[in-house]
Amino acid sequence: MKYNLMSVKIRDLFDEYQNDEEEGVFGYHGKLNIRPKFQREFCYKPEQQNAVIESILNKRPLNLFYWSKNEDNTYELMDGQQRTISICNYIDGQFALNFQYFFNLDESQKNQILDYELMVYVCEGTDKEKLDWFQTINIAGEKLTDQELLNAVYSGTWTTEAKKYFSKTNCVAYNLASDYLNGSSIRQDYLHTVLTWISDAEGIALEDYMAKHQHDISANDLWMYFQNVINWVKTVFPNYRKYMKGLPWGIYYNRHKDEHYNSDELEARVAEIEMDDDVTNNKGIYAYLLTGEEKHLNIRAFSEKDKLRKYNEQEGVCAKCGNHFAYTDMDGDHILPWSKGGKTEYDNLQMLCISCNRSNL
Repeated sequence: MKYNLMSVKIRDLFDEYQNDEEEGVFGYHGKLNIRPKFQREFCYKPEQQNAVIESILNKRPLNLFYWSKNEDNTYELMDGQQRTISICNYIDGQFALNFQYFFNLDESQKNQILDYELMVYVCEGTDKEKLDWFQTINIAGEKLTDQELLNAVYSGTWTTEAKKYFSKTNCVAYNLASDYLNGSSIRQDYLHTVLTWISDAEGIALEDYMAKHQHDISANDLWMYFQNVINWVKTVFPNYRKYMKGLPWGIYYNRHKDEHYNSDELEARVAEIEMDDDVTNNKGIYAYLLTGEEKHLNIRAFSEKDKLRKYNEQEGVCAKCGNHFAYTDMDGDHILPWSKGGKTEYDNLQMLCISCNRSNL
């Protein structure tokens, strides 16, 4: 690869600045693609934007910017998008610093900003070399997420279309299911989640799914799958509870979508388990109801004091096999299982050797 360090005045960076959701973000006489396909959405907070402008006004240096040069003498911004858009948006009058917009400044202040020189590292090379460099320089600031890096590696028509559904502020995925998803759409958390789910459904790695569909003309199959998952959740468990947020609903859908459930009975069971003092993990209720596995509920364990007392009562003899064991080789067990109404109470406690207790599971 070839590298070149050059200085760029902000007035040149802002020349022919365009920030359009459909057309993209461009600057530097229209020759710099500020948001290539592999870049994230703008996500700087107001205080971060202000810090960029304050640094310029106080003549403090900003970190290096990284551009790649194309064969047609245009450029793509590889690192520094958040700072670049902050600068251009301020000059464009989209936010104020200390209650002053750029157009409110006197001419000397405006020129101070416009004449500020940014230090830009420009590289030339193959697409693969540029992407490798892009990952290398992504070591500071708003570090890219794993999914953002995957978007770079598998950039193409399909990734662009998928991001329209899952990666925009107030995107359709947010409006449909933000209550069920963790993270942020613009940081690619929604896209990563649904890709995790659908790749599980197909039995392949997430990266393999993206490679398989990289050049598809649409992401309709992904969007339809996501809608099916959310509609299934809302049908099977119609009463929303806050701890439903962030559960792996797509994985549950993949395993259980063909089973028949009575939603009224399930909702009654959810309410009953919520009130059970022995259940310490309400987020596991849904996995338990779908799988029958009590491990998801983290059933309250017997205290060490009660277990030692019961061990002494049983004189170290396992209540099942009748053999003697050291205390450390025994477990506290529910005589009447929790699933059949047994409580984590002393009268429902028996000590079993580890082997017998595991065979009870």
